[in-house]
Amino acid sequence: MKKLFAIVAMMGVFAFGMTQSMMAQDAAAVAADSAVVDSAAVDTAAVDTAVVEEVVEEEPIVEEEGGIHKELKTKFIEGDAGFMSLVAIALVLGLAFCIERIIYLSLAEINVKKLLAALEEKLSKGDVEGAKTICRNTRGPVASICYQGLMRIDEGIENVERSVVAYGSVQSSYLEQGCSWITLFIAMAPSLGFLGTVIGMVMAFDQIQQAGDISPTVVAGGMKVALITTIFGIVVALILQIFYNYILSKIENITSNMEEATISLLDMCMKYNLKK
Repeated sequence: MKKLFAIVAMMGVFAFGMTQSMMAQDAAAVAADSAVVDSAAVDTAAVDTAVVEEVVEEEPIVEEEGGIHKELKTKFIEGDAGFMSLVAIALVLGLAFCIERIIYLSLAEINVKKLLAALEEKLSKGDVEGAKTICRNTRGPVASICYQGLMRIDEGIENVERSVVAYGSVQSSYLEQGCSWITLFIAMAPSLGFLGTVIGMVMAFDQIQQAGDISPTVVAGGMKVALITTIFGIVVALILQIFYNYILSKIENITSNMEEATISLLDMCMKYNLKK
């Protein structure tokens, strides 16, 4: 439930930020339009040549500042807001799961060599409780499986190995939680785009049927909707795929650290039992 609340909170932050940005831009546009109208009404009778040149020079700068955001907003509306909203929701939800996994995996990564060196030092002195304390005070799955092995260090190397392997499988499943949702949104984004494409084509044929003429101007509207939704769906899938591959690389790194720690722990437990 905590993870669900965190994801919902992230979605709320993204939605609030987008809404505030759009409201601020619209307010600025309205203020700018009113300012231009007022200045035109006041200075209609006395317009200076220098002022005209200054306005002409400033207009391209204003267009460059809001050009990208305005263009994206325009394309979003032109691509049928209903289907584009579905693609945007898939992007927000997919990014929420990606961010949650990246934070979890980043917290799970530790300096494995430093941990194993500390455990070996404690076990060489026969201080099993000290080694357990180090594992309890260290975050991550590597420290957890080491603690499970140390819990059965007096029961023989076979029991230690069995315990570490079983608990390692549990920790691996924790690392992969939520990844199935990311793959779902990666598949959904282009599918929603293709759905918009099909509906856009249907709209184009309806317009042809109503007009009774196959002219480019009649078909252009439906074709534009079809192409824009497809482009946005593919772009969303590519963005989520990059994050997903990064998450998989972190999972593989942590899994290899767990395997290395398991082998080292078994060696330490064997040396400890031989000294007894």
